[in-house]
Amino acid sequence: MSQNVLCEVNNCHYWKQGNRCGADEIYVVSHAGKKASNSRETDCKTFKPEDL
Repeated sequence: MSQNVLCEVNNCHYWKQGNRCGADEIYVVSHAGKKASNSRETDCKTFKPEDL
């Protein structure tokens, strides 16, 4: 598993310097059922706003 997960959402609780994701696990879902055709059809459910 990759340890180099990049994230540019700097208001996420897991965002770390260098646009790195510091979450222990990443959960990504598809809006189009089990198969997505492009990244716009996906969503990171790991996101948590920084101020929570």
